[in-house]
Amino acid sequence: MRGFFCALFAGIICLESLCGSQFRQDRITDNEPTYAIRYETGKSDLTQELKLFAQGAVLLDADSGRVLYGKNETIPMAMASTTKIMTCILVLENAKVDETVSVSAYAATMPKVKLYVKCGEHYTVRELLFSLMLESHNDTAVVLGEYIGGKLLGETGEISEHTGEESKAALHRFAQAMNEKAEEIGCEDTWFITPNGLDATETLTLSDGSTLEREHHTTAKDLAEILRYCMKTSPQRDLFLEITGTQDYSFTENGRFFQCHNHNAFLQMMDGAFTGKTGFTNKAGYCYVGALKRDGKCLIVALLACGWPNHKTYKWSDSRELFTYGLENFTYRSFEEETFSGREQLLMPIPVLRAQNDALTEEVLLPVEPDPETEGVEGLLMGPDENVEILYRKEQYLTAPVEAGECVGEISYLVDGRVWRRERLIAAKGVKAIDFVWCGRQILLRFLVRSL
Repeated sequence: MRGFFCALFAGIICLESLCGSQFRQDRITDNEPTYAIRYETGKSDLTQELKLFAQGAVLLDADSGRVLYGKNETIPMAMASTTKIMTCILVLENAKVDETVSVSAYAATMPKVKLYVKCGEHYTVRELLFSLMLESHNDTAVVLGEYIGGKLLGETGEISEHTGEESKAALHRFAQAMNEKAEEIGCEDTWFITPNGLDATETLTLSDGSTLEREHHTTAKDLAEILRYCMKTSPQRDLFLEITGTQDYSFTENGRFFQCHNHNAFLQMMDGAFTGKTGFTNKAGYCYVGALKRDGKCLIVALLACGWPNHKTYKWSDSRELFTYGLENFTYRSFEEETFSGREQLLMPIPVLRAQNDALTEEVLLPVEPDPETEGVEGLLMGPDENVEILYRKEQYLTAPVEAGECVGEISYLVDGRVWRRERLIAAKGVKAIDFVWCGRQILLRFLVRSL
């Protein structure tokens, strides 16, 4: 008789778990997660105005991509030969440096500054890349762009055999690849037409039949992001840095000797400068994009419309001021070192409804642990008065089944309203849900045990 009552009691408990848990869950305010916000003391104040000559400028933290200072940094402007950093990285990603390239008649007609290539001549990709990035030769950019564009079109013949229309078709395909790469990088207002950065405008026909005029342009922020990709993300970043950091390069081809000298004078002006590209056209003015690494910081500066003749040195003055501002006003802060009073509570076990539990009457508590995989950056360069905002969320209750590793909460770290790091809280183990099979097993187990 005792076995019968034990089994009956087990059955009542199981049925209550199956049918009554929904009523209990409704009383817990629909299982709303808990939220908390914490602000650090201090107020963000990075509105210091720098006296810059450039009409568009940005200082970027190369490690995180965060803008540390901006002046019209999202306004589209012409960018002249700084375009060639995109040309260079696309060539590196689509060809080997020991490949041989021939020169078309169209490429040989490019204006100064140029290498003075001649139709039918052959050069290696490596030689042309040093010509492109050190001396900023416009004809070299067209030779390389035409070569890669032809490859992307599936051509196998010599580029030197191109007609004028074939050369333009290959260059158009290369410009498409430049714009595709810009979109992949995350550029928001950039459009490439030429591989050398010469000012250009084109008319696009849209799907509805209307037309749109586009100019060759970028923004200071986008230009900095392109350099960031070239030096940190691209699989060819090491070769890119080798080329752009070389001071002098010479070679002999087609019976001629060539000497290339790096016109990025800033490499010698400030300790830690290691890559960059200059540019100038009558429309764009003087432009520059470059990077510096010092004191554990890696910074990128991009300048557009930074003076016109005779103010060639304005770009060096602005670069020094921006880099110095970044070095003196920002320090690295790790998000792992940020503490808040509710962190211990976030790791407390969570009650689970409708969970299988051999004790029947005991509450099932699910252990919680941090996910070893995090999203975002480990820390940021921050000013002395900037604050970190921490948002955290954790479920009050869960309903079985729960999978091991299931997300049950998260901690977000924000600076200037943007989430820079997110840590998930996960279930340390799985919990099965009560079902009729489990209930039957519990009834039989208790009846048989008590009967014996």
